[in-house]
Amino acid sequence: MPMIFTDEAPGHPIIFANDAFLAVTGYEREEVLAKSFQSLLATGVDAETMPIVEAAFGGECESDPEIHYKRKDGSEFWATMFISPVCEEDGTVVQQFVSLVDQTKHQQDNAQCKMLIDELNHRVKNTLATVQSIVTQALRRPAEPAAIRQAIESRLMALSRSHDLLTSGNWEGTGLHDLVDTALHPFEVVAGREERFTVDGDNVHLSPKTALSLAIAFHELATNAVKYGAFSNEAGTIRIDWTVAEERTGNRVLIRWLERDGPKVTLPVGKGFGSWALERGIAHELGGKVTLDYLTDGVACTIDIPIAADLTE
Repeated sequence: MPMIFTDEAPGHPIIFANDAFLAVTGYEREEVLAKSFQSLLATGVDAETMPIVEAAFGGECESDPEIHYKRKDGSEFWATMFISPVCEEDGTVVQQFVSLVDQTKHQQDNAQCKMLIDELNHRVKNTLATVQSIVTQALRRPAEPAAIRQAIESRLMALSRSHDLLTSGNWEGTGLHDLVDTALHPFEVVAGREERFTVDGDNVHLSPKTALSLAIAFHELATNAVKYGAFSNEAGTIRIDWTVAEERTGNRVLIRWLERDGPKVTLPVGKGFGSWALERGIAHELGGKVTLDYLTDGVACTIDIPIAADLTE
């Protein structure tokens, strides 16, 4: 256990330090002797901490304080400080015996826990907002209850699959190729469509936020293809490819969705959930650009979004 003795002089200069204290602080013994205890406190320790330290040396603390310290190399650590006075026979305090219990891991665990709770709260809010939009869009158009139910369930399942994929990677993100495979698997296994899909691109790493938005976008594009596009007949094909551009302002990925040999394409009368998913999920949420062209021989969608610097897995 790190231990020191301090003098009762102003600043509480250190007069003894054991090897454990030297190991945790990084000082040599001759460097730390005569050094004031206050000089060990972390840079930027707030004004409320100094009175606590003085109160601890004066025996006035009701509990053992947990203080932020700095090592010789400038790194910082947390430790609980236990102080016992060393007295003369008449009761005069002449020295202080100080021991430290390292709480750095405890502090890091607390910070990690808070970060996870904040992230979970943010994720739940985003998920509920997406669910609300899915339900609202499904109810907006006149349809039979069974059709409304199917529309809602299919989109919620798409969201669930992307959550499962991210959970398998501890929510540290996922690869774009993996996301495409997960999002489009339900559409591939029907009527031999797997051979009519072409996917080309590296497994570009995506953040959870980017992955969720793209998963919904791919689901909507595929759903539209089944209802009206390349997968509404027996001959249509879909090609998905992407490239990564390393720019001075950051990396971007350009994703292309191209349908061919489906029925003749006509412009939609109004905007449905698919358009909303692209415009809100890609453009608004990710700061990307979406181009959706209803070409005569097939729908073409281009998605241009920023990504993190770690490009491929």
